[in-house]
Amino acid sequence: MSSKTIFSQILSGEIPCDEVYSDEICLAFKDINPQAPVHILVIPRKELSSMREAQKEDQELLGHLLLVSSKVAKQQGLRDWRTVINTGEGSGQVVFHLHLHIIGGRALTWPPG
Repeated sequence: MSSKTIFSQILSGEIPCDEVYSDEICLAFKDINPQAPVHILVIPRKELSSMREAQKEDQELLGHLLLVSSKVAKQQGLRDWRTVINTGEGSGQVVFHLHLHIIGGRALTWPPG
């Protein structure tokens, strides 16, 4: 990535976050603009701009992010939730550092938008 995103600044400690989970591979924290009672972001420590950039060697990382998102959702007391990965501006991605949204705590309709 050519410029620092807000997520890379959070990872480096330049910007604080409301952390809910951390390990050597990823960080999860509360979204500052929640779209539901529970809205957590899970970001990899490895900088990938989006799923478009992911490669075969990222397979373990991607699986880890999904497992962590499930663990965090359960820790937040969710029984039902939505896991979202936006890829590209047209999908609604505004921070170009791969991230998963965990959204729950209210009824979620389909289609989402």
